[in-house]
Amino acid sequence: MPFAHFFVPLAGKNMKLSIIIPVYNAEKTLDRCVESILSQEFCDYEIILVDDGSPDRSPTICDRWAEKDGRIRVIHKENGGPGDARNAGINAATGEWLSFIDCDDAIEPDTLLPLIKTVDEKPEIKILEYPVRVKGRWDFVPCENFFGNISTYWTTTHAYEHTFSCNKIFLKELFNDLSFPKGRMVGEDAWLFPQLLRRAGSVATTCKGCYIYYDNPESISSTADGNQLARLLEIHLSDGMPIDTSYFLYLLNIQLDVFRMTGKLLLDGKYHTRINEAKGVTAKLKLLTYKILGLKNLCKLHKIAKSH
Repeated sequence: MPFAHFFVPLAGKNMKLSIIIPVYNAEKTLDRCVESILSQEFCDYEIILVDDGSPDRSPTICDRWAEKDGRIRVIHKENGGPGDARNAGINAATGEWLSFIDCDDAIEPDTLLPLIKTVDEKPEIKILEYPVRVKGRWDFVPCENFFGNISTYWTTTHAYEHTFSCNKIFLKELFNDLSFPKGRMVGEDAWLFPQLLRRAGSVATTCKGCYIYYDNPESISSTADGNQLARLLEIHLSDGMPIDTSYFLYLLNIQLDVFRMTGKLLLDGKYHTRINEAKGVTAKLKLLTYKILGLKNLCKLHKIAKSH
């Protein structure tokens, strides 16, 4: 089959929710992902499977699912990376709301219905974030909250640690003239999410539902090299969001790995940090060493320690 955009049309109305799944080398996990959605009590959705030029059996599996359920559409396209695949799904989506699920992940039962109920009951919500579970443990469980100030949300929830798109639902109109960067890169979510936040002007969080992240040692984030981590750090440093002590320490940890792998120093400038705001002995010692010795010497010490 030649690579070209095509999909099986739905019969009729626009859906409440469009669930976009980029698919690449997913023959072992795609069934689990799709089944977790089809088992939901809420059913006013469409699933858009975007086959991103996958060389395995994934394209055939996608087509098989589309034949089974009329709410499932398939787009076959040349490989452009997960961001480009998401963009193709967004362009084809008919839903009022968008959700993204990676093909090697899943959602827990009874996830979609409470999320849609929440946004229906509170029309001021344009972005809703929900919990993530990793390797059988709770990794991130937000409280029920509405943040009318995105800077407050960014710092109080440490949102820079969970900029990923997959544990959120977005009002589709937020993506007008905004798209994911093309190519296989680390930090595509970190690049786009602050822009979506500024456009929305607010964000809500809920403890309902759960996104299940399955660790994939072959994922882009797991195999990132020094230059990719440097790009991630550059994205964070240019996102325009407030940098408090906790955010600075998060960025400092990335910088330490970037220097160890590439020798690059990117985290310059003066930031408002207080040692007593750092959580944990290790973080306090790291910040104290940074203040006394400076960034370059701290990076050198870290590199020596990691080499033994």
